[in-house]
Amino acid sequence: MAQMKYISCDLETYSDVDLQKCGVYRYAQSPNFEILLFGYSVNGGEVQVVDLVCGEKIPQEIINALTDDTVAKWAFNSAFERVCLSVWLQRNYPQYFSSYSIDEDSVRDYLDSVAWRCSMVWSAYMGLPLSLAGAGTVLGLEEQKLKEGKDLIRYFCVPCKPTKVNGGRTRNLPEHDMEKWNLFKFYNQRDVEVEMSIQDRLKKYPVPDFVWGEYHLDQEINDRGIALDIDVVKNAIAFDAKSKAELAEKMQELTDLDNPNSVVQMKQWLADNGLEMDSLGKKEVAQAVKTAPKELTEVLLLRQQLSKSSVKKYQAMQNAVCEDGRARGMFQFYGANRSGRWAGRMIQLQNLPQNHMPDLEQARGLVESGNYDAIELLYDDIPDTLSQLIRTAFVPKDGNKFIVADFSAIEARVLSWLAGEEWRTEVFTSGGDIYCASASQMFKVPVEKHGVNGHLRQKGKIAELALGYGGSVGALKAMGALEMGLAEEELKPLVNAWRASNPNIVKFWWDVDSVVKKCIKENKSQKTNNIEFHCMSGMLFIVLPSGRQLAYVKPRIGENIFGGESVTYEGVGGTKKWERIESYGPKFVENIVQAISRDILMYAMKTLRTYNIVAHVHDEVIIEAEPRISVTEVCKQMSQVPPWAKGLLLDADGYECDFYQKD
Repeated sequence: MAQMKYISCDLETYSDVDLQKCGVYRYAQSPNFEILLFGYSVNGGEVQVVDLVCGEKIPQEIINALTDDTVAKWAFNSAFERVCLSVWLQRNYPQYFSSYSIDEDSVRDYLDSVAWRCSMVWSAYMGLPLSLAGAGTVLGLEEQKLKEGKDLIRYFCVPCKPTKVNGGRTRNLPEHDMEKWNLFKFYNQRDVEVEMSIQDRLKKYPVPDFVWGEYHLDQEINDRGIALDIDVVKNAIAFDAKSKAELAEKMQELTDLDNPNSVVQMKQWLADNGLEMDSLGKKEVAQAVKTAPKELTEVLLLRQQLSKSSVKKYQAMQNAVCEDGRARGMFQFYGANRSGRWAGRMIQLQNLPQNHMPDLEQARGLVESGNYDAIELLYDDIPDTLSQLIRTAFVPKDGNKFIVADFSAIEARVLSWLAGEEWRTEVFTSGGDIYCASASQMFKVPVEKHGVNGHLRQKGKIAELALGYGGSVGALKAMGALEMGLAEEELKPLVNAWRASNPNIVKFWWDVDSVVKKCIKENKSQKTNNIEFHCMSGMLFIVLPSGRQLAYVKPRIGENIFGGESVTYEGVGGTKKWERIESYGPKFVENIVQAISRDILMYAMKTLRTYNIVAHVHDEVIIEAEPRISVTEVCKQMSQVPPWAKGLLLDADGYECDFYQKD
């Protein structure tokens, strides 16, 4: 037999735990979890399907290969296969399972990802969809994923409802429909074939080894997970239910409505009482509260409290938590394929509510101990209090602390560095406040935070956040400029002032616009501001200073709504469907800056790898640290500039805490 170099594989599995709600780690931990079918191919050969339900065994050489780091394992979304096989091996072949960690680290229950490769990551790296069916369709593969798959999975892979017709059973087995089972085996085989076809189609554009190294670090962080204070989680859910019931009862007393939660009924009641509202969205209700009569204000405030969805995060925690009290699998590597940044999964750490309570620890202690009466007495808005406490449910393991460190104004620094906007670089060099400096540059007066012309800082901040990537009046409004006190007539002059004070950034936008168009038209490589652009085989590639590439599928020169030239490419658009997307210079610059910021975060995570990184949120890293480790030490390492970013100024700040919070 030829030497085994790589395996392509796909699993069909059963569990009574909901995979979508709970994630693969919790899913595979269920005592009822099992592997039904194991489809595999060795070295690109014919696909074999092992029917474990009907008593077939996975060949010994394959069992050996699963724990042999010299044999590459390929799958589409390989995290699923790796975690499931980790659990299955421990239960069925414990003598062959080997972990990649020390006992003290909570990654110990999983196979090392170092030998695993993921064709979904490869698809994402090439700007393709993150689904097997989607990638296969876009690539126009001969073999496509079977459309019957969803029905077959629903039939065999999840519990079924007991009925008279099915004899009261809670699970469908092969003997209940052999025709379907045989089709399911073919489906499993086809998935391996499609996955292999994707590899074959993309082989001209391999994922660089250093990106696979990043993927392995990502998997390590997902395997490690982050601990949850389950008492806080359970009590928060109970408190929310009790509070919402009390609020609904109060609302009913005030309005006499059958269902005060009904948008239709509430709008009608408000209209009957002299307040016409087109929407009961958060912004609209908050605006109405300011001017509504007193008798309506109370109802609107109750409406605000009832609409807070604080409990959903706690429920996601409860769903995702594993047997050891840790939540795992919260980060999707290359989830955003325009930049290569992570996407959140399960609990979604990327959009947690902020905390501004001065007595955060006290409030948390009351929830942890289950003291609802005290919470009700001390805090007027229980849903808001619970919302602010969400972060605090994340805790370090016993005897450890959290060190939270993040980059200061990372995107602003990268944009200034790329564009060569010297005055901004000087601000960063001197440790100044970019929002004050921007306002000062725009309005030609000194601006100090909490000092001279301090009121202008907010305008500088809004301008910085909204205008760096070609945004105009609409972007300012979307950032909440009007709600923050700016007048409509101020917005356009603000845009003009920002652009006038940042001529090199504006020039960078249009230089990128020009070279992208030239690259597509002439099919020749271009370069500007240390960024390379290549067009080949129906793809546009943007090569970042790190060596990583951004890929745009089937780029073309089209016409925009103003009759000018625009660039279009294929990708997942705002509709979440594969479609043609329009872009231009500033938008490409946004992709580039966010991608480089992501690469800098990844470089920092590599330098901090000897510590236990449990999570990362935007430009922030959360470390589960021993008491001896200092914040200064972590921030110093984090601020190291990558060798490919000479001249870039980085700064990281941090703090330590006994539970996760915003400093």
